[in-house]
Amino acid sequence: MLTDIFLHLVKQYSADHELANNMWLEIFTKYSEPKRFYHNIEHIEAVVTELKEVKDKIEDWDTVLFSVFYHDIIYKASSNSNEEDSAKLAMQRLSEIKYPGEKIAKCAQLIMATKNHQFSEDADTNWLTDADLAILGQNPEIYQAYADNIREEYTLYPDFLYNSGRKKALQHFLQMDSIYKTEHFINKYEKQARINIQNELMSIQ
Repeated sequence: MLTDIFLHLVKQYSADHELANNMWLEIFTKYSEPKRFYHNIEHIEAVVTELKEVKDKIEDWDTVLFSVFYHDIIYKASSNSNEEDSAKLAMQRLSEIKYPGEKIAKCAQLIMATKNHQFSEDADTNWLTDADLAILGQNPEIYQAYADNIREEYTLYPDFLYNSGRKKALQHFLQMDSIYKTEHFINKYEKQARINIQNELMSIQ
């Protein structure tokens, strides 16, 4: 499914099929790296699925879609610049297919927004960041699997370091007036997300 979606997207802007295939191969390879337990191709598929439900509300569907595919393409647990590095690579690749310059800039801004998930004046940004956080509002079993997978991605850190950082990240979400920025996602996930996060916080020693 994702292969077809991505190739169709690229082919609207470039007739170079080899380039399109190579772009997809790079994406698939990056998201299939062995240390990716959560930030993998399944996460991309989940975000696309969430956004398809609200496609009619999204102003620039193609740019949002490109931002989904590239927002975690660079992901290292030890790095603080994953979003910056992902945005940089996205800009390089989109320029290769002659994607419009203003849309490339918007794609980079969308990717950067997934770093802090703050409310944006740009509606498309809010749709993306909400879909990116949809996992937080899933049922407790799915949320627990997500939390376990995040821990697996950070195995280089001992518990005392990981737990401190994880608590800070979770408290960051709880301190927001609303974790989600759009009415659709607030209604769908806000209540359960806060329950899940509270439960995880209580479980961290």
